[in-house]
Amino acid sequence: LRLIPPRRRRNSVRVPYQTTSTQRRTSVLPSVSGFCSSSDEVDPWDLPELRDTGLKWSDLDTKGKVLRVLKSIVKFILLLGLLYVFVCSLDILSSAFQLVGGKAAGDIFQDNAVLSNPVAGLVIGVLVTVLVQSSSTSSSIVVSMVSSGLLEVKSAVPIIMGANIGTSVTNTIVAVMQAGDRNEFRRAFAGATVHDFFNWLSVLVLLPLEVASGFLYRLTKLVIDSFNIQTGADAPDLLKVITKPLTKNIIELDTSVIRDIATGDPAARNKSLIKIWCKTQKVTNLVNITVPGFANCTPDVLCWEEDGQIWTQENQTETINLNKCTHMFVYADLPDLAVGLILLALSLLALCTCLILIVKLLNSMLKGQVAVIIKKVLNTDFPFPFAWVTGYLAMLVGAGMTFIVQSSSVFTSAITPLVGIGVISLERAYPLTLGSNIGTTTTALLAALASPGETLANSLQISLCHFFFNISGILLWYPIPFTRIPIRLAKALGNCTAKYRWFAALYLILCFLLFPLSVLGLSIAGWQVLMGVGVPVLVFVIFVIIVNIMQKRCPRFLPSFLRSWDFLPKPLHSFKPWDKVVTAGMTFCRTRCCCCCCCCCCCCCCCCWLS
Repeated sequence: LRLIPPRRRRNSVRVPYQTTSTQRRTSVLPSVSGFCSSSDEVDPWDLPELRDTGLKWSDLDTKGKVLRVLKSIVKFILLLGLLYVFVCSLDILSSAFQLVGGKAAGDIFQDNAVLSNPVAGLVIGVLVTVLVQSSSTSSSIVVSMVSSGLLEVKSAVPIIMGANIGTSVTNTIVAVMQAGDRNEFRRAFAGATVHDFFNWLSVLVLLPLEVASGFLYRLTKLVIDSFNIQTGADAPDLLKVITKPLTKNIIELDTSVIRDIATGDPAARNKSLIKIWCKTQKVTNLVNITVPGFANCTPDVLCWEEDGQIWTQENQTETINLNKCTHMFVYADLPDLAVGLILLALSLLALCTCLILIVKLLNSMLKGQVAVIIKKVLNTDFPFPFAWVTGYLAMLVGAGMTFIVQSSSVFTSAITPLVGIGVISLERAYPLTLGSNIGTTTTALLAALASPGETLANSLQISLCHFFFNISGILLWYPIPFTRIPIRLAKALGNCTAKYRWFAALYLILCFLLFPLSVLGLSIAGWQVLMGVGVPVLVFVIFVIIVNIMQKRCPRFLPSFLRSWDFLPKPLHSFKPWDKVVTAGMTFCRTRCCCCCCCCCCCCCCCCWLS
C-alpha cells in the first residue's frame, strides 16, 4: 500500500473547535480580498456546546437536589419577569421615538407630489417607521390618508413596502447590545439583519414589478371585489392586556395627532402627543348664533331678528373632559421633545439591562442535557422525506407568536439574543422571521376590518397589499434552498461586524437614516435629478457585486488587474485603515474627552429641559 499524504492548504492552519456532536468539523474559509475578508478556518456559525460545569444530578444529595430545583424555579420566574420588562421597554421605546419624531413624521406625508414618486414613497415609509418605531402606526397614517382622499392606493403601496423595511430596525438595535462577545455578536447581528436583507431584496424585485404592472394593486383589487366584506370587530388586545397596566402608568400617547398632521389639520400642529385626559365625552347642544342676513336662512331653519341682528340655531358638539390620565408625565410641564428624550434614555437603559440579564440567565439555565434537548427540538428537521415541512412549520410558529404579541419587532427582538447565544440557528431563525412578517399583517387586516363602511375597501386593500408583498417575498427567497440569499448575506455581514464591531453602528446609520434621507432629498429635487444620480450609482454597485462574485467563483474570466482590488488604495477595499482611525479616536475619547463629553451631555439635557 502506498500512503498518500494529505494536500497542504495554503494560508490555512487547522485549529480544533468545540461544537455539538452533530456538527464536529473543521472548515476552511478561503481568503478573499475585500472589506471584511477573513482567514479564520474555524466555522463560527456552528452552534456552541454549553457545557455544564456543575455537579451531576446523580452526585447530589437530597438537599442539593431540592436547592437545584428551587434555584431553577427562581431563575425561570426571573426570566419571565425580565421578558415582561423587555417587552414593556420596547413599547416605551416606541412611544419615545413618537414623541421625538412623530410630528416630523406627520409633516413628511404632506408633500403629495413627492409621495406620487414610488422611490420617494418607499424611503418615506422607511423613515417614518424608524421615527415612530412602529409599522402599525405608519400603516395607520397611510390608511387615514387614503380614506380621506389625500393619497391613492397605488401611491400607498411603496410606502407600505418601506414600512416593512423600517420595522426591522428594532431587533438590529437589540443585536448591537450583544457586542461584548464576538461570536455571540456575529450570530445575533446576522439573526437580526437577515430580516433586513429579506425586506430589501424583496423590494428590489417587487417595487419595479409593481411600478411596471401594478400586480399588487390589481391582485388586491380583485380580492376585494370578489368578496362581500363586512365591517368586523376591533383587533383583539392579547399581549397588551398584560403590558398595558405598566406602560400606561409611564406614558400614554394620542397618536391621532400624527394622523391629523399628515392629513393637513392645522390645529393638530399645536397639540401635544402626550395624552392628558383619558376619559372624555362628546355633548351636542343647540345654540343660538348670528348670521349675516335672512338670505342665509333656509325654509327649514328658524331665523329671527333681535337687537338689530339676525339669529338662528345650530347644533354644536363639544368635548367634555372627565378623568385625567394617571401616567408619570400628566402633570409635567415639559415639551414633547424633552419627555421623549427622557423616555428614550430610560427605555434603552432598561432594554440593555434586561437583555444582558436574560442572556446571563439563559447561559446559566441552558447547559448540559437541557441545552441538547432544546437545541434538538428547535433546530432538527423532520425525517426524510418531510424535512422540507420543518421550515414552513417554523413560519406558522412565527406568525402565531407575532399575532399573540401583536408586533413583529417584539418577536424578532426576543429571538435575536437566542440566536446570539446559540440556542436557535440562523437557518431556523430565518423562517421564524418570515412567519413574523406574515403575523404582523394579520393584525393589520383585523384592524382594517374594524374600519367604517365607507373606508373599509381602501383600508382592507392596503392591508392586503402588505400581506401579499410578504407572501411574494417568501416565494422568491425561501422555497428553493439556493434562493435563500438573505442567510448568506446576513452571515457575511455578521462576520464583518464581529471583526469590526463599530461597523454595526455605521450600518444602522447608513441603511435606516442617511440612505433614505439622500434618496428623499434627490426625489424632492425632481425625478430627473434622482435618475441622473441614482442610475450611475446603481450601475456601479451592480458592477462591483458582479466583479466580487467573479473574483470568488471564476477569476480567470476577469482581466488581471480586476482579479483583486489591491490596485486600489487600501481604504477603498479594506476596513483595516478605518479600524485604526476609529480605535484611535475611541481611545482618545476614553482618556481625554470623558469630562468634555459629560459636560456636553449635561448642557444638551439642560437645553431640552428649558426649551
